[in-house]
Amino acid sequence: MESARELRKFVAPEFVFGNGAARLAGRYVHNLGGTRCLVVTDPGVMRNGHADTVIGSLTAYGIAHAVFQDISPNPRDVEVQRGVEAYHREGCDAIVAVGGGSPIDCAKGIGIVASNGGSISLYEGVDAIPKPMPPLVCVPTTAGSAADVSQFAIITDTTRMVKIAIVSKAAVADVSLIDPSTTKSMSRDLTAATGIDTLTHAIEAFASNASGPITDMFALEAISLVNTHLPQVLADGDDDTAREGMALACLNAGLAFSNAILGAVHAMAHSLGGLLDLPHGECNAILLPFVVRRNFDAAPARYARVANALGIDVGGTTATAIRDALFDRLMTLRTAAGFTRGLSAFGVTREQIGRLARLAVEDPCLATNPEALDIADIESLYAEAL
Repeated sequence: MESARELRKFVAPEFVFGNGAARLAGRYVHNLGGTRCLVVTDPGVMRNGHADTVIGSLTAYGIAHAVFQDISPNPRDVEVQRGVEAYHREGCDAIVAVGGGSPIDCAKGIGIVASNGGSISLYEGVDAIPKPMPPLVCVPTTAGSAADVSQFAIITDTTRMVKIAIVSKAAVADVSLIDPSTTKSMSRDLTAATGIDTLTHAIEAFASNASGPITDMFALEAISLVNTHLPQVLADGDDDTAREGMALACLNAGLAFSNAILGAVHAMAHSLGGLLDLPHGECNAILLPFVVRRNFDAAPARYARVANALGIDVGGTTATAIRDALFDRLMTLRTAAGFTRGLSAFGVTREQIGRLARLAVEDPCLATNPEALDIADIESLYAEAL
């Protein structure tokens, strides 16, 4: 355990957790001084009625609204810009994001540019946002990205074909209204992808070289919750206990990685998403076992605790045996979630690996990976995951 004299900071928004939380959006926008709100969402969330619930709560508090839903699964800089134009055109003074990581990240981008001007790419990196966003209330409807509680925003730069990471306290929402009941509208495939995303967040945060006792607490709890509740929710998507458990796991993992950052899995997944527009959750699922196996020797005690949280008996055995058992457990979870394909099934070729690796080594998430990996290491990992 780190010395008590070592300083740590921990950033988190206010959040409300529990069924019915989504109906509090109007109250919170009102309390934050909003009078006309841009509701940032996507067509799927509009169809399943969650946006209507939020809009109804805004109306109940006399708050006018406009809807912006022109958002891709990997939100793009041009979509952020169109959202900024809608925000100003409609005379908005607050933002509510309703949906998964894509609407929430896009909403953050809209708020950043609405306050600071220019294009979203200007704010890439760490603490590069001069002025705070307008009031932002998040209503997550998935249990995976944890964008609602993190200081990250991930946006695709369509000129460079890369996902840029914006990391700043200025990108933290004012409040997150985490309503597990909204996640019941997710398909099994989306439930699986977001569940593995949560697991990846937790494992990478725990193994991060920027981890600490506070982030460790949240990360280990998230891993344990996923181990218990992901199989349950995949077997029965209407299981309220399992849905609540996965929403809680997502919250815990988000609080962990927002402060401890991530690692090579996310650096590599961001490269795949930016260059090839591949689905983030499935990329994580494919990459996670291989990256953990590669990192293991850099932090064997840490990964042994991850293995224990995943139900593996680590007593009286060797580090090599723990590493192999952990790899097998992650592969089993991945397969049970329905992710049996490698990257080649998505059209990734060996000829693209070099470019993907060059992009991945520039991703800020790689800085906190427990093992220092170079381009050749990343290329090898991509090849294993084909």
